Amino acid sequence: MKLIDEFRDPALARRLIAQIKREVAAHPDIRPVRLMEFCGGHTHAIFHFGLRQTLAGDVELHSGPGCPVCVTASRDLDVAMALADAQPDVILTTFGDMVRVPGSRGTLQQLSAGGADVRVIYSPLDALALAQTNPDRQVIFLGVGFETTAPGVAAALLQAERAGTPNFSVLSLHKLTPPAMRAILDAGEVALDGIIGPGHVSAVIGSDAWAFLPEDYGIPCAVAGFEPLDLLSAIAALVHAAADKAPGVFNTYARSVQPGGNPVALRLLDQVFDVRAAAWRGFGEIPTSGLTLNTAYAHRDAALRFPVEVASVAEPKGCRCGEVLRGVIAPSACGLFRRVCTPRNPIGPCMVSAEGACAAFYKYGE
Repeated sequence: MKLIDEFRDPALARRLIAQIKREVAAHPDIRPVRLMEFCGGHTHAIFHFGLRQTLAGDVELHSGPGCPVCVTASRDLDVAMALADAQPDVILTTFGDMVRVPGSRGTLQQLSAGGADVRVIYSPLDALALAQTNPDRQVIFLGVGFETTAPGVAAALLQAERAGTPNFSVLSLHKLTPPAMRAILDAGEVALDGIIGPGHVSAVIGSDAWAFLPEDYGIPCAVAGFEPLDLLSAIAALVHAAADKAPGVFNTYARSVQPGGNPVALRLLDQVFDVRAAAWRGFGEIPTSGLTLNTAYAHRDAALRFPVEVASVAEPKGCRCGEVLRGVIAPSACGLFRRVCTPRNPIGPCMVSAEGACAAFYKYGE
């Protein structure tokens, strides 16, 4: 509790808010300072602590594609569903949010209700243990996540090799975050003055991974944690950089993030994965933004071991998740939001995931 209290000090929060407002007032040409938080955890924290409302008029916060469940392409979800339904000896394992994301054939949850063996697990090591206790079944782990979760999947694959567990494989839908940020800036659909860098991702890849933002785009980046003072410190750094016209990378989450990242996690990624292009919902294909199992682990690549054919599918009619993920619109601008699309009846993944922007807007309101 002491650590949490330290980063929720109301007096210090008030001072940071006042500092931000003073700096913007002293430089009216930058009002409002337009920032994007990449991380879905940041989106929910910003709403939970009322930072959007507190800073309204001075700072404009856009939510980016910071939810790996949300950016999973519909076709990739259909591949996972086809794998679960392809043969009776398959057990498809996944994290909880994925089972409720709608694909063209419904959801994995509905597929499970129809007889497919789909199981929610909490770690890829749980999926490996399941394979070891069910040697007559093929266990596929649906690998969804950014750089944060991919090292855990790599570790599970290494352990499967050491243990000689032949019936464990992975469908890797892992995504890399910096290429998506490039795609947003290159598209030019939303004007931004700074980026709030994702804390958990940056703990793996390091704050230096965002150096391309000031170098190539002239935009500052501040890596942030998830407590109010973390976020306010990052916003204050970005406002100051905008006022001074001095972009850089600012690590305001130094207790967890190092400039070069986590070398152990990065080595795991290098051992198991190759970088490739990947399809993102709302973006299309982004070069060098996905992770696929390399040649040494291709025998555990579920897409190669169990090839299935699925057609390309259109997004649900009226769903604007793609624009929400790119930060072009707020969820409330979608005609389905709150009227048709709700947590009980999600039309798109941004309403399903615990990190989705639509779920945050629905829960906390404007």
